Amino acid sequence: MEIRYIFENNQRWVNEKLKTDKDYFKKLSLGQKPHILYIGCSDSRVSTEELMGAQPGEVFVHRNIGNMVPNTDMSAMSVINYAVSHLKVQHIVVCGHYYCNGVKAAMQSADLGILNPWLRNIRDVYRLHKAELDTVTDEEEKYKRLVELNVQEQCVNVIKTPDVQRAIKERQLTVHGWVFDVHSGALIDLKIDFEKILENIMEIYRIV
Repeated sequence: MEIRYIFENNQRWVNEKLKTDKDYFKKLSLGQKPHILYIGCSDSRVSTEELMGAQPGEVFVHRNIGNMVPNTDMSAMSVINYAVSHLKVQHIVVCGHYYCNGVKAAMQSADLGILNPWLRNIRDVYRLHKAELDTVTDEEEKYKRLVELNVQEQCVNVIKTPDVQRAIKERQLTVHGWVFDVHSGALIDLKIDFEKILENIMEIYRIV
């Protein structure tokens, strides 16, 4: 996309919205009440609201390389805190995608400079699930399976946080793990059993 066209595109978008509802932006300025926190990858091919069919104000979004939720990342932790404790979202979605360059890079033995500490989080997922992944002989299938396992482990990281534990206990907040298939455009629900995860990790990670 040429940068010079962006403001023209924006004005067309504004005109289209006002044509449908002359008070559209006035209503939008009154605040937000999203029901979903979406944690996804920064990949430019993954358009969050578009692939979900969501409108502005319906989804609170956090994106980074590899859809990660490290407990040392203050950005991710702050987003979860604000979305859960202040916006009172009812669902948290961690969404990875097949053909993720971050996951692919983590599978390679290469020094990637400043990316090393970030990608180590994905390499840790590989280490945790090495026995399963080593049984997969097809490299593309192994790569896709690591994408899925990474989503699963990031859901675990979400559940470890006190805001989420409290919201699950007090108002039945739910956590979901999805994968976006770039090849087909389909969203895949990994059917993460977050209640079982919660039960299994509570001995060590119970906070509230």
